Amino acid sequence: MPTLLVGDYLFVSKYSYGYSHHALPFSLPFFSGRILADAPQRGDVAVFKVPTDNKTDYVKRIIGLPGDSIQIIRGILHINGLPVRRNRIDDFVAEDGYGQFRVYTQYIEVLPNDVRHRIIELSDSNHFDNTREFIVPDGHYFLMGDNRDNSTDSRSIVGYVPFENFIGRAEVLFFSVNHSARFWEIWKWPWAIRFSRFFSCID
Repeated sequence: MPTLLVGDYLFVSKYSYGYSHHALPFSLPFFSGRILADAPQRGDVAVFKVPTDNKTDYVKRIIGLPGDSIQIIRGILHINGLPVRRNRIDDFVAEDGYGQFRVYTQYIEVLPNDVRHRIIELSDSNHFDNTREFIVPDGHYFLMGDNRDNSTDSRSIVGYVPFENFIGRAEVLFFSVNHSARFWEIWKWPWAIRFSRFFSCID
């Protein structure tokens, strides 16, 4: 959240970064490295295999490139020692899955390459709002969720993500359904489908 919501279904372009064995069904290890590789860009929303098990798919935003230093100080993202600008916009309200609604402070974050995207925060003093400095190793990337106070990402157990673990770039939403129905519960669709999200680009 807020870029993606629970119940969103999306198209991922595997060709955007070239192909590793993770682009194959079941990540069959027929080869190593990447074929037709094209480097990810800062700000991309990417799908990747978590390095801790090389099986689980995660989707996060690329924040740090190889060689970058990344640090969060009082809720503000710093890249290579410089604070990243964020502009306050209207609050974001979302259901937590238990029937309760939470109100998040919402910002437009402007990355150094001028990619602009929304982030949400509950406060600037939570666990992930003050971190150590991370130096991204060669051939790896630093990824973060846009829900900055509730994301398992490179600030914690995910760590730095090798380029080989990338599956592709998240491009377009093709279907979206809220928590009141699952994808296969067709009889509930008229009340659960989020039609406004169909075929919207993922920024």
